[in-house]
Amino acid sequence: MIPYGKQIISQKDIDAVLEVLQSDFLTQGPKVPAFEQKVCSMVGANYAFATSNATAALHIACLALGVTENDRVWTSPNTFVASANCALYCNAAVDFVDIDTETGNMSTDALSEKLKQAEANDALPKVVIPVHFAGQSCDMRAIHQLSQQYGFKIIEDASHAIGGRYDGQPVGNCRYSDICVFSFHPVKIVTTAEGGMALTNDEAIAQHLALYRSHGVTRDSHLLRDKDQGPWFYEQLALGFNYRMTELQAALGLSQLENLSQWIESRNSLAKNYNQMFDCVEDVHPLRVDTNNTSAYHLYVIRVESSKRRALFEFLRESKIGVNVHYIPVYKQPFYQDLGFIDNYCPNTEAYYSGAITLPLHPSLSQDEQSFIVEKVKEGLCNLD
Repeated sequence: MIPYGKQIISQKDIDAVLEVLQSDFLTQGPKVPAFEQKVCSMVGANYAFATSNATAALHIACLALGVTENDRVWTSPNTFVASANCALYCNAAVDFVDIDTETGNMSTDALSEKLKQAEANDALPKVVIPVHFAGQSCDMRAIHQLSQQYGFKIIEDASHAIGGRYDGQPVGNCRYSDICVFSFHPVKIVTTAEGGMALTNDEAIAQHLALYRSHGVTRDSHLLRDKDQGPWFYEQLALGFNYRMTELQAALGLSQLENLSQWIESRNSLAKNYNQMFDCVEDVHPLRVDTNNTSAYHLYVIRVESSKRRALFEFLRESKIGVNVHYIPVYKQPFYQDLGFIDNYCPNTEAYYSGAITLPLHPSLSQDEQSFIVEKVKEGLCNLD
């Protein structure tokens, strides 16, 4: 089976983890801060906080922005459920903004219209979480302009997008957001086995992220209320969580980052090959990447006629091609249906979902495998005509 995504673990990566296993620190040592600083330097952000996973990063991002009961958080329905769940963890209400079917990203037109209606109903969101689907940044400048007009905060869910660029700048620099979140799950661009990271340029937000990541506890003398105790002293200032990343994970991440540029180049090259091979196939429509973006290409998604999707999906799986579908609209999950969301709540999202298939894309994918995949897609569609 050709998997849709696959981690690449080298001997160098293994040696980096073994070095930590033989050191004095398995957690709360020097590797996590080094990993955080490395990512900051690569993307141009001021602060970074590595976490046990990206869901944890999204959770503390909401907490750091003060999301609480009676607040509203909006996100894309074309995402994994964590992008919405993080707001519910804070007892906030979640709502969804429809997407652009050509990119899979949050539609700025839909966001603008929904904000106008919300303002008229005194129901504006506290936070909007745009999701950089498949590795391509949303139109962050436009979303930021709307945030200035309507007064909401922004968390970029860039779980798919480390190594990508928006308007010539690295995704993650928080130029147009308050916080940006990365994922280091094994199928993502680089991996720490499990892991995530929240980045920000705001010192006050950074202090909150640090607290919520680690039990709400601090030893920072500037934050302590009782400053007259000894060097052993710490205080719990908030109800935080144990969302820390281990030294093992950080060591793997540091090693993986050395390959980031090469892997992004490889993913873009493979995507370009797919695009060229599908260019003359009328029934296949790859997602569009805007000219001011460089996608990290975490995923390569095609769209076919909805009436053909299931049969083609099953044919490709039978052909040992590990296709997938990203994503079932979040509000169609039973949990969210029980909250009152109905089918066709976001029509563009459902139109996109009905024909979406994710094809294999990872740096170890060979050109022969890629050609085989394309031929099987064409064969499967031909069998359905």
